[in-house]
Amino acid sequence: MTLQQFSLAKHTALVTGASSGIGHGLAKGLAAAGASVVAAARRVERLHELVGEIEQAGGTAIAVAMDVTDTDSIGAAYTEAQERLGVVDIIINNAGVAAPRNFLKTDPATLDFVMETNFNGVWQVAQEGARRLVDAGRPGSIINIASVLGLGVQPGQSAYCASKGAVLQLTRAMANDLMKYGIRVNAIAPGWFKTEINAEYFDTPAGKSYIDKMPARRLGRVEELIGPAVLLASAAGSFINGAVLPVDGAIHTRLV
Repeated sequence: MTLQQFSLAKHTALVTGASSGIGHGLAKGLAAAGASVVAAARRVERLHELVGEIEQAGGTAIAVAMDVTDTDSIGAAYTEAQERLGVVDIIINNAGVAAPRNFLKTDPATLDFVMETNFNGVWQVAQEGARRLVDAGRPGSIINIASVLGLGVQPGQSAYCASKGAVLQLTRAMANDLMKYGIRVNAIAPGWFKTEINAEYFDTPAGKSYIDKMPARRLGRVEELIGPAVLLASAAGSFINGAVLPVDGAIHTRLV
């Protein structure tokens, strides 16, 4: 094993939900490891700064518009990426939504909203990418960003927990179906990471109290997800398939 096995040079990585938070950080991390990055999000204008940062650091990146709930949008994004950077052989399924609500108060529209993005979106983006890899006769790596709430639950998150639990089972099933094509499929289950979406809450007394109850007594830093992603995407992880990797400071050990 050498450090060269972690290199993503000559690979093209698509990252969904790249306009902010974890997706933004993973896109920069994969580019630093040598991958050409396809940054995807519904609002492509929010990706230009990210692309600029990657290019300024010496990397290669493009921005594409993609709505993971729309198969036409997914296909168009892959076609644009392939025309500009070649076949996408690393897929990071990061786009996701949350709608915290008690099970009894979760209406069908809310359930559909969460499942359509968090589960159907993962399925559709992975399926389109895998089909193109098979057509090109190329191996690849698909990494689904799930959650520790797919491993355990918390009150008031029924739809979200269900969607992420489904992603973990989908990951295992995909790994078996795609193995014969040389396509590996794994999942990362992040715990709580401080991003612009939750920063305000975690700066409140209630948020700080919650952090103090965590095993690590701190939130994760987005850059702490880069190493696991590079491992699973690269030759260094060539025999890791169908795995779920919690990156959470041991929070999953306390969830029921």
